[in-house]
Amino acid sequence: MRITFFILMLLLMQLFTFGLGRSLQWLFANHIGRRGRRALMLAAFAVTDGLIAGLLLELGSGLFRWMAVWMVVMLFVMYAALATFLLYLALRRLLPAQRLGRALRLFAPLFFLALSAYSVYNAYTPQVRRLSITVNKPMPRPLRIAMASDLHLGMLMGARQLDKLAAIIRDERADIVLLPGDIMDDDTRVYDAENMRPHLAAVRAPLGVYATLGNHDMYGHADEIRRALREAGIRELDNEVINLNGILLAGRTDDVDANRPSTAELLRGQNTALPVILLDHRPSQIEEHAALPVDIQLSGHVHNGQIAPANLIVRFLYRLHYGYEAIGNGHYIVSSGYGFWGVPFRLGSQAEVWIIDVNGR
Repeated sequence: MRITFFILMLLLMQLFTFGLGRSLQWLFANHIGRRGRRALMLAAFAVTDGLIAGLLLELGSGLFRWMAVWMVVMLFVMYAALATFLLYLALRRLLPAQRLGRALRLFAPLFFLALSAYSVYNAYTPQVRRLSITVNKPMPRPLRIAMASDLHLGMLMGARQLDKLAAIIRDERADIVLLPGDIMDDDTRVYDAENMRPHLAAVRAPLGVYATLGNHDMYGHADEIRRALREAGIRELDNEVINLNGILLAGRTDDVDANRPSTAELLRGQNTALPVILLDHRPSQIEEHAALPVDIQLSGHVHNGQIAPANLIVRFLYRLHYGYEAIGNGHYIVSSGYGFWGVPFRLGSQAEVWIIDVNGR
């Protein structure tokens, strides 16, 4: 299965590279000859296949990020080419061919730049999503939850974004902050080097801040990440349940942890007549949890695909890939995340914080 996926991705990369080369050839057709056009195509394939070779030879972890950037560039070039072609179809009978050609060669790079800028804006400008739900159990009092998944703190997500998050939570007067996984972008190296701790510690609420570890938190540096959370005053729920003023708050590590208990095991022996709020990084077991006394589940991980058309792909992989759904007696929320993975681009998704008002019956 992995080999098949790799071959398909390799072929897709070659197809996109050919599309990039052809787009560049068309864009500079009036300024270069046959040799120049050939050089552009060869250069495009040299970059793509050079990055692929570097990844296969494990020449450095930074190559992955450059490959991700290059893939986004090629995808956005394809979007620009499609938009340019549609504009050509709309205007070909209205403008002379030479004038139309000049206009389209100006439009294409401007569309690419505008799409790139819009995607960066979506990545760094969080929206507040609001939801009000009523659980089918008595509540000691109404509860306002601020949920921010997938912070991915690191090279491209840092103190400034944490300050934005702290301001949102303060302005929204949240009672509690819940962070369901992927707090760090694999390790704490950049987090420590740039002294993000006081900025993360500023994310606070009267009932506290609670987190679980996601897959990126468990790639060999879980202990350092747990230490960073403790030092910032954040309570990690490590496959455990706590009673928080008459509400059961349960947290599971990501399924990278092969030894984590099932949710049923986690809740066994607990007083589930109380409202149960579950933090589970991946939304992959929602249907299983719907048969349990789980009242609210908060998840992330999927990023709503982050960059279209991936948002259409993840729709087929998960019962709930993004947003809110009531299933049985439970309420399930999957966030697109506050941060991002790999590259600072979002298209078809946006950075967000969920503000969830919970009432009892």
